[in-house]
Amino acid sequence: MNHANTFSTVSAETLKASLEKTPAAVLIDVLPGDHFRAVHLPGAVNACVYEVTFPQQIEAITRDLDASVVLYGAGAGSLDAAVAAEKMLRMGYRRVAVFEGGLAAWTAAGHPLEGEQPDSAGGPEPAFLFEDGTYPVVPEASLIQWTGRNANGRHYGTVSLAGGSARVEGGEVTGAFEVDMTGIRNIDLKGDALKPVLIDHLNSDDFFFVKRFPTAVFTLRAVIPLDDATPTAANYEITGNLTLRGISRSIRFPATVNRLADGGFAAEAHFDIDRTRWGVIYGSARFFRHLGMHQVYDVISIEVRLVFQD
Repeated sequence: MNHANTFSTVSAETLKASLEKTPAAVLIDVLPGDHFRAVHLPGAVNACVYEVTFPQQIEAITRDLDASVVLYGAGAGSLDAAVAAEKMLRMGYRRVAVFEGGLAAWTAAGHPLEGEQPDSAGGPEPAFLFEDGTYPVVPEASLIQWTGRNANGRHYGTVSLAGGSARVEGGEVTGAFEVDMTGIRNIDLKGDALKPVLIDHLNSDDFFFVKRFPTAVFTLRAVIPLDDATPTAANYEITGNLTLRGISRSIRFPATVNRLADGGFAAEAHFDIDRTRWGVIYGSARFFRHLGMHQVYDVISIEVRLVFQD
């Protein structure tokens, strides 16, 4: 079958027959090197399409623009091999085919595999699942960033995470995390004389009244898995209470939680809060008139990355 992008596609049986011919087509696995070492089709070589050096990897395999090449990747639902074919066509290679079924179809057909773990072809990457236990947060590896705005632009910075932990029991996730409000920092005004003025204002009773309320606390109430989530999208919905300036309000937001390569796991979230729900009303036109240059938008954007010990 010819593809609209001018590369052809082959079936598992056609590919198997082709590989038994002499000379056989150059068979290229386009998945990452560690995956290739674990499992690959017999006779395949590797060039990872996700790496910026993919063109150089292809040239190291063959510089013959008329070489017969078959590319394969994970299989249905993954565009890895198609993207690799498009890259090769732009490089000038003329006889490029894609085994669209990839590892999944080859395995389903019962054909042999090679590699260090030839039985590990499997399906999609497994979803992250919480296991029972207590997981302390690692403050120095975590991040809380804020962005506030007005008509003239925005200011952004960080606030310090003091500590906390998540507890998983019977699939239920709870926990609490303390924020050191005395650790408010600004990033965008570095070197500007207005920076200490802004920090003093944020610490004052106009905003977070840090002298009276030096900490904020997020209490985790529920972590609900989202249907059909992928590892690069939000896979959980987080519900909890944020206590700020002595006022507790419920919030809900999506988060992406994934296992880390060196152990533990990380939760990432990006969401907005209406600061006026916590009594931070300075500059809000919902509460004041004739603000002029003192208008401050109600919404604050929050970016959170929490790293947990396993």
